[in-house]
Amino acid sequence: MARILVISYSQTGQLDRAARAMLSPLADDPGFEIVWERLAPQTPYRFPWRFLDFFDTFPETVHLDAPALRPTTFDPDARYDLVILAYTVWFLSPALPVTAFLKSPAARVLAGKPVITLIACRNMWLSAQETVKELLVARGARLIDNVVLIDQGPTWATFVTTPRWLLTGRKQGFWRVFPPAGVSEQAIAASARFGRALRDARDLIESGATEPLLSGLAAVQVNPAYIASERLGKRSFLIWGRLLRGLGQPGNAARRAVLIVYILFLVTLILTIVPLGVLARKMLRPLIRTRIEREVTRLEAPSGSGVERIAKYMQG
Repeated sequence: MARILVISYSQTGQLDRAARAMLSPLADDPGFEIVWERLAPQTPYRFPWRFLDFFDTFPETVHLDAPALRPTTFDPDARYDLVILAYTVWFLSPALPVTAFLKSPAARVLAGKPVITLIACRNMWLSAQETVKELLVARGARLIDNVVLIDQGPTWATFVTTPRWLLTGRKQGFWRVFPPAGVSEQAIAASARFGRALRDARDLIESGATEPLLSGLAAVQVNPAYIASERLGKRSFLIWGRLLRGLGQPGNAARRAVLIVYILFLVTLILTIVPLGVLARKMLRPLIRTRIEREVTRLEAPSGSGVERIAKYMQG
């Protein structure tokens, strides 16, 4: 029997539904046992968020200053053949409870294990995954696959719908222009194709998988336009995060005053510098096409964006 440990953190429940949809083909299969672990910080993060509380988490998030977690319920010394780490992205970094787990004693369960990461987020996940890769290596894990589900709708729409959902809890579409926030229900349901592929790979899982199991299933697709934008944003978060951390703990009055200045700077950056940078890179793309394609291939690894097995696994 193949034993799979699923570790996740989800405020809205969307990521939990995605993970269960992904593994639904294995739910009643006697050849698999699935152990579910939902991470919980000792001090829960409220949802919907208060505006300043949300932004006040970014310094600790990008600097990986993780909160204390409640004790996990699984046995980290038990045998698991595969670990699935499901996480969301906060400020171009893994959500703080996931960072907390990866830096905790319970993360010894990852040593020597194949790991599949499952991400559900707005559209920018590259920097967060690079961070998770480093944390997994530090724990002796080997990343064999990555699955990414992004929010429905164009970028300009999710720039409105995602914050609206986080700050008000309202997810539905509105004005006949903006789609519902979050990953579409169709995309969540379609993630069952990954579970079907895992079902067929049971022997490989039981023997300790070393190669991707989900290639050819459109597991991930990198938008080249976001590569430089994420690097710029991450650099900004790190610099301002260091400054804000120097002013005190979250909630400190001086810290929040400077935080408001940074929020105004960030909005200006997103509305002006980032679009200009995207335009400049489009103009330069013919000159750096090979380098961009090489970087896209690296970031899409290990699962890749191929679709050659979609027809086989999209339907049960």
